[in-house]
Amino acid sequence: MRVVILGGAGFLGQKLTKALLEKGDIKGQAISKLLVFDRFEANLEADERLEQITGDISQPTTLEKLILPDTDVIIHLAAIVSGEAEQNFDLGMQINLHATEALLEVCRKLNKPPQFLFASSIAVFGGDMPEIIEDNTAPTPQSSYGAQKAICELLINDYSRKGFIDGIILRFPTIVVRPGKPNAATSTFASSIIREPLQGQEAICPVTGDTKLWILSPRQAIRSAVKALDMDTDLLGSHRTLSLPGITVSVQDMVTSLEEISGKAVVDRIVWQHSHFIQQIVGSWPSRFTARRALELGFEPDASMTEIIQNFIEDDLVKT
Repeated sequence: MRVVILGGAGFLGQKLTKALLEKGDIKGQAISKLLVFDRFEANLEADERLEQITGDISQPTTLEKLILPDTDVIIHLAAIVSGEAEQNFDLGMQINLHATEALLEVCRKLNKPPQFLFASSIAVFGGDMPEIIEDNTAPTPQSSYGAQKAICELLINDYSRKGFIDGIILRFPTIVVRPGKPNAATSTFASSIIREPLQGQEAICPVTGDTKLWILSPRQAIRSAVKALDMDTDLLGSHRTLSLPGITVSVQDMVTSLEEISGKAVVDRIVWQHSHFIQQIVGSWPSRFTARRALELGFEPDASMTEIIQNFIEDDLVKT
């Protein structure tokens, strides 16, 4: 089995690569080649099954070199993050939408429809929404990033309906706590206010304490992705999109959990510095989902914010 992970040098891509190599198979079929593609090389342990290629996903010739006729599985994580896509409309469209369109067309030309896992986002929702998002709630994005993801969802559903790909779309909650450094994502503060204080550094919180988020840990996100790759997509019927289960927390809940684990001195490293731009975007995201379909299929949320922080300390903090 030949597997390609696009955007594989990001933190989720690296964790998923490690998980798949350790597992060794998808749907019982052994992974013989796992190709990781990104703009930069990932920090991954050597493995005879692993190959890394760097380049620009927006270049048409790049995709044709990556997606060979014997490609069985494509995991599409590559994206321009929310804040950057909002501020640089052309770049967001080029990478988040047009590169995905080109990728789907390359898949269409393959000898057999590849399994296609796409990372979407709760940013497809926004504006005037019901209090709780159901599985059949229509996307109403209020950001360029959310609109780009929503369009890609529709395309992947249609390409699956036509039999060009065997698609599955995971709408990820806000991932907390991300390892590494802050990025241009509008939600980057949600990890920074936990990660940086635990490492003895200041972190800026640009939103109010009562701002609520729908979140999922990296550990649970990877478990969900692996489960999705193994599942029978016929169970999804014609609608290939799953909103993953998460938990609703306020920013103050997050800070309180951090203080319970690490003490007041750590929490005092958080600087509350309001940003109207970030508050407006984050405030437009939904914070409560039923996620019934995903729950019925066996996908699971984290137990609590405390567990999420403890997982980060165990999985990533000790390695920095």
